[in-house]
Amino acid sequence: MSEKKRTALVIMAAGIGSRFGGGIKQLAPVGPCGEIIMDYSIHDAIEAGFDKIVFIIRRDIEKDFREVIGNRIEAVCKKKGVEVAYTFQSLEDLPEGFAVPAGRTKPWGTGQAVLCCKHIVKEPFAVINADDYYGKEAFVKLYDFLQAYSPEEPYRFCMAGFILKNTLSDNGGVTRGICRVDEADFLEDVVETHDIIRTDQGAAVNGTPIDAQSHVSMNMWGLTPEFMELLEQGFTEFFRNIAGNELKAEYLLPTYIGQLLRDGKVTVKMLETTDKWFGVTYQEDKPAVIESFKKLIADGVYNKNLFSDM
Repeated sequence: MSEKKRTALVIMAAGIGSRFGGGIKQLAPVGPCGEIIMDYSIHDAIEAGFDKIVFIIRRDIEKDFREVIGNRIEAVCKKKGVEVAYTFQSLEDLPEGFAVPAGRTKPWGTGQAVLCCKHIVKEPFAVINADDYYGKEAFVKLYDFLQAYSPEEPYRFCMAGFILKNTLSDNGGVTRGICRVDEADFLEDVVETHDIIRTDQGAAVNGTPIDAQSHVSMNMWGLTPEFMELLEQGFTEFFRNIAGNELKAEYLLPTYIGQLLRDGKVTVKMLETTDKWFGVTYQEDKPAVIESFKKLIADGVYNKNLFSDM
């Protein structure tokens, strides 16, 4: 049996607001003991075998973040021998030769967020959003894929592919990246599709039915340490091409990976997961998310005291 490779889980949490607990949807308690969605993702990742957790946050929320979740997770991870690291996304962290445009206050997006990890992530890694619940299956599949990483195939990536109907809200339209894959489930393209609503027949956009069994990307990727070099090159290229859109342009992870795909520089295996995705897209989603976690606990998927099995 081959030796177990170190694998990291990178959690993009820099977009979380600074008023913790005061209406910030990502930090709304959804578990019976005050757990937030991120707790469940970390639990599932450790259970799957990941042995490093990296939080991407902003400097201004570090104190509150550690109080709400960081210190608690560090204690759990210490018992399991899992490393915890922090990195900070900053508006001023730009490629050499570039400056923050006057008037820009918006962060540079998920591509820059992951690039912030380049000094501390030297192993195969998964990337997730802080405020999405992905389910256990996807973490297991990504972990197994990353265990097969070889430096001889540095640009062999993967992505969790969710079934569209399992990611819709009952309270309004959502934006999803609908995947186009080949016969071997390799990703060919991700089409950002806005205002998808649930219907009696499945799903629709502007009244036009779409296949509710389509696979969608929920920004859950399996990547290699070599990806960081490409990501850095892409960030420089991004800045060379934002003239006229300096205040709003974003360097987005799925957009850049899509570009690499179209250029034939990488492959992305789509790993299907049938788990139901949860997220608080609308304030009205929160009660349903709380009920969903109650049911998962009642069904024995999780302990009421989440980390008591670790």
